Amino acid sequence: MEILLAIITGVLYASGIYMIMRRSMVKLILGIILLGNGVNLLIFVLGRITKGKPPIIDSAEKVLEGVYADPIPQALILTAIVISFGLQAFAIILMKRTFKVLKTDDLDQLNTTDEDS
Repeated sequence: MEILLAIITGVLYASGIYMIMRRSMVKLILGIILLGNGVNLLIFVLGRITKGKPPIIDSAEKVLEGVYADPIPQALILTAIVISFGLQAFAIILMKRTFKVLKTDDLDQLNTTDEDS
């Protein structure tokens, strides 16, 4: 299962970087989304997939015994999802405003310093 997740992570990274290198702002945002999902999956895979009980200590015990799931990667992924959602929302609003003002989404045309208008 880890090999399949590693392959999917690689595909998400490759497609995200490819989309970021395109000239359109829409493709740039889609690339950032794919790259963010690849990072989340990478954190999940690095935390190892463990089938076990939740990490809750009974009142009678002092330490965890046996196999338990590690909650840290899950908490990191939830935090990363919230942050990436905020970044994506900001980027979409910024792209919408830029398109409304300049009537283009081509990054090469946005990079020019001509003041024709």
